[in-house]
Amino acid sequence: MSASPVKAWLEKDGMLLRLRLARPKANIVDAAMIASLQSALGGHLSGARLRAVLLDAEGPHFSFGASVEEHLPESCAWMLRQLHALILQLLESPVPVLVAVRGQCLGGGLEVAAAGHLIFAAPDAKMGQPEIKLAVFAPAASCLLPERIGQARAEDLLFSGRSMGADEAHRIGLVSSLADDPEGAALDYFERFLAPLSASSLRFAVRAARAGFVSRVAAKLAEVERLYLEDLMVTRDAVEGLNAFIEKRHANWQDR
Repeated sequence: MSASPVKAWLEKDGMLLRLRLARPKANIVDAAMIASLQSALGGHLSGARLRAVLLDAEGPHFSFGASVEEHLPESCAWMLRQLHALILQLLESPVPVLVAVRGQCLGGGLEVAAAGHLIFAAPDAKMGQPEIKLAVFAPAASCLLPERIGQARAEDLLFSGRSMGADEAHRIGLVSSLADDPEGAALDYFERFLAPLSASSLRFAVRAARAGFVSRVAAKLAEVERLYLEDLMVTRDAVEGLNAFIEKRHANWQDR
């Protein structure tokens, strides 16, 4: 296990910030992972030469999702607010965030990826929001996915909890590009299209492209966070679903 759950470094003479989830194979988005991502972004996004961020992951999978243990009632309020702060930090990034995905990209992992700008995926990638199977829902995805892929497609994923393959994710527009080497594809995109640009003008283009989008997501995120914490987490089945997952047993739903 690496000393830090995220590896961060600058490349291309300060033009590219590399971030790598470094707790394979699951790369669970837990409190430590979130804090490391926030710190790296906070320390580098203001760099005058920076033109993009590339987020990828060690191991065969991008991320299995958020820490279920940290979403139990005694800790979920703090955990959810930290995750949502990271989501907003990514949404408000002044430069494009390129995300390279292999293998499983689920739950909180997909929420982090979807907060970026462009997703490059390997053909074996699987993406989904399985939270409903644990009798909870995905607050950030409930805000991000309708914006990115449309209301009906988002509702399919959020209500069913199913995973979709990379081909489907590409077809519906969640994934920008399919490549056997998604990191290499993202780097090629950076070199061809972003590196030659004026960094200052690129920041204005990013702001313009996300004008309205970020404010809509932020407002809805606050609303669904309250729904999650104040309404969902006082229900019996939500707590049962989380505990059943942790205890590796079938959940006993009582529909309340």
